[in-house]
Amino acid sequence: MKLPVIKHLTNFIEENDEDFVVETIETLEALTEIPSLKDEELDVIGELISNMYGALEVDKLIKEGMPKKEALNKFMKRVLGSIDN
Repeated sequence: MKLPVIKHLTNFIEENDEDFVVETIETLEALTEIPSLKDEELDVIGELISNMYGALEVDKLIKEGMPKKEALNKFMKRVLGSIDN
């Protein structure tokens, strides 16, 4: 996951609507079912999906009243904490 990408997607959600990101995730998930995709292509799609789910989580924290910077930091700490375990 990349914080700049999540931050950009969070801004996109604020300016537009989270439904665009949710529908994009669904589309990308459907693409992963193509049997001829190479591992590298699946990795890229997976990274995009992860970043989009991350942006949705950050957006949820913001909607609950947390400032954007704090929401981004909290989410990334949670991600890094899960990697360390």
